[in-house]
Amino acid sequence: MDSTKDTAGPASYVDIMEKNHMEIPWHDYAKADSNVLIENAGLIEKASVIGRVGLMMLSCGTGAWRVRTSMNRLSKELGVTCTVDVGLMSIEFNCFDGTDCVSQSLSIANTGVNTSKLYRMEQFVERFPEEKTHMTGEQIHKKLDTIEKIHTLYSPAKLGFAAALACCAFTFLLGGGPVEMILAFIAAGVGNVVRTKLIKHHYTLFLNIAVSISAACLVYDICFRLAEIIFHIPALHEAGYICSMLFIIPGFPFITSGIDLAKLDLRSGLERLTYSIIIILVATMFAWIMALLLKLQPQDFAVLHMNPLFHLVLRIIASFCGVFGFSIMFNSSVSMASTAAFIGAAANTLRLELVDFTGMPAAAAAFIGALTAGLLASLIKKSHGYPRISLTVPSIVIMVPGLYLYRAIYNFGIMSLYEAVSWFSAAIMIIIALPLGLIFARILTDRTFRYCT
Repeated sequence: MDSTKDTAGPASYVDIMEKNHMEIPWHDYAKADSNVLIENAGLIEKASVIGRVGLMMLSCGTGAWRVRTSMNRLSKELGVTCTVDVGLMSIEFNCFDGTDCVSQSLSIANTGVNTSKLYRMEQFVERFPEEKTHMTGEQIHKKLDTIEKIHTLYSPAKLGFAAALACCAFTFLLGGGPVEMILAFIAAGVGNVVRTKLIKHHYTLFLNIAVSISAACLVYDICFRLAEIIFHIPALHEAGYICSMLFIIPGFPFITSGIDLAKLDLRSGLERLTYSIIIILVATMFAWIMALLLKLQPQDFAVLHMNPLFHLVLRIIASFCGVFGFSIMFNSSVSMASTAAFIGAAANTLRLELVDFTGMPAAAAAFIGALTAGLLASLIKKSHGYPRISLTVPSIVIMVPGLYLYRAIYNFGIMSLYEAVSWFSAAIMIIIALPLGLIFARILTDRTFRYCT
């Protein structure tokens, strides 16, 4: 691999080190000067298009069922039969045309979420039946090159602001007041800027989580101590430090794991679930270590006394802002993020009101909230065409009980086992309820999702 240098100075270590995941020369499968349309091309060339589309869908963070559906659609249009085995970061598939067979094993170097690229890929798959009649394999790969160049739409500063907005809103919805909201806004913004920079430089997952979570907790503590000195705020406001790290919640892999398990895609479902658990464990562990070093304790928030109607309005606004922020972090366009935010404002407010005014258990209310989000997303998809998962996951990630999970780990760490088990049990029930709500929304609105075929 050639080492490169830019005009600013020598190349970074990332630029010159040898990649552990070799890049695939997709254009070698198609002849640049060939005028043969893809539907008349050889099996190897067809398989390269099918495999690349599946791999790009996988890199966007979508689940195995959607990856397989997209690959199957292209296979049918190209007159081949395709069998696919999908994991979190790899695909193994076989293509048959009645005479020959092509087997390929493909993998991505890292997993992530990119809803803008996912939207473009779904549009590509939808339009493929019409476009294949006048496109060669080389032209298709050039088109996929263009889509693959869609990285992040936003700068680290904007992504930091999105995380700050989301965690600030999250703080209010969890019961925090203005002081906790302001401190969480600052700390979460800094934490996600650090996280974004580390991702850009390809640092490993564990280092990424550890440094960004530690930075968020440290910034919260510094701001809190300064506020204590300058504004004489009471010590109980330190409880908001938990909210400053909630930008790390793995909403997409959590939800897609549940959907994959529901469709018996056990490999993908279990790998995604394992990935989510790794993030939660590493994040909560380092947050616990920082809490011990900084002498922070996860206390209950001070009770906010306000008019119920005014509280309802603030919940709607906070839910909208929180979902909008998370959606921007998933690389959604502003219009897509706004749509998800409207869904989240309705679904999350309904969930909270059910708990407060009916005494409904939190897990049951979470199920109804997720079901509502799924139904609304299905209605909007018909008119706007946005990927359903790009709307549903941001709208319910704000319901994921990150506070409960952290408190469970914290109490395990100090050997307060009764408290730990109580928090952990409550978190697990809600985590199970959220994907179940989305799954039943899909069952009610998507005929193809009701069957195992």
